[in-house]
Amino acid sequence: MHMLRFVFFRLLQSVVTLAILSIVVFVLARATGDPLHMILPMSATAEDYDNARKYLGLDRPYVEQYLSFVGRAVVGDFGNSIRARRPVSELLRQRLPNSFKLAAFAMGVSLALAFPLGIMAAVKKDTGIDRTAQIVSILGQSLPTFWVAIVLVEVVSGRLQWLPAGGNEGLSSYILPGFTLGWFVVAGLMRLLRSGMLEVLDSEYVKLARLKGVTEARVVWVHALKNALIPVVTFAGIYFAILVTTAIVVETVFAWPGLGRLAYDGITSRDFPVIQAVVLTTAVIVAAVNLCVDCLYAVIDPRIRYSR
Repeated sequence: MHMLRFVFFRLLQSVVTLAILSIVVFVLARATGDPLHMILPMSATAEDYDNARKYLGLDRPYVEQYLSFVGRAVVGDFGNSIRARRPVSELLRQRLPNSFKLAAFAMGVSLALAFPLGIMAAVKKDTGIDRTAQIVSILGQSLPTFWVAIVLVEVVSGRLQWLPAGGNEGLSSYILPGFTLGWFVVAGLMRLLRSGMLEVLDSEYVKLARLKGVTEARVVWVHALKNALIPVVTFAGIYFAILVTTAIVVETVFAWPGLGRLAYDGITSRDFPVIQAVVLTTAVIVAAVNLCVDCLYAVIDPRIRYSR
């Protein structure tokens, strides 16, 4: 009962947040300028501009445009792209799966690297393994994503010609953008896991388990890891949503046909329907992931209860 009440209020908060966000993105999208300057030829007359605005519905009052946009968005209709002249929902259906696949690949690689490194860094504190893990963490959080992407394209794809520089033509196309996206996530997850494990390994109940003769492997992988997972799950969940929705730089550098690239194209061409659809889709994904992460807390740590 408590969990159902918690989920209900979180859903209500998400709806209110999406409503406020829809107003903000509607206003900001139109603050970028007139999209007709980007799609009409330089020889277009004032009459051509008036006809285009009427055809696209841009001549109507802003309030009417907003209500029309929200009314259609509720049922999944975001209108037609000004630039592509195609339904925006169709563009989202084409691009969103690619972003999910790339994010899943990047997150899988990140978890596979961060968990053993973070745990070993905590268990082998102040050793060579710990120092190596800290160097990896510092580099991962300090090197700009766009720089890492450009260097990989230049060296791995250009000079060595080991992997494709862009596009989505098979598993090999995932490696460079997936590594670039996951690089920062590995650093963050590893630092969180290391600090959480160090705190738990120094706790009284872990010391008691060792005194009772529990094997070190069970102490580390069962007793300590389970209680150090909550901040890691939060970080991983939030960053999975971020990997799906905000990989604009990486998808642009690697010409990846995903949501980030669609957002970039929409912004540069002042494509209002595309910008609005991408932002709202992003918000829905982030809200859904956050809700799932909060619900996982009760599974990981039974002490957590949602009484209000």
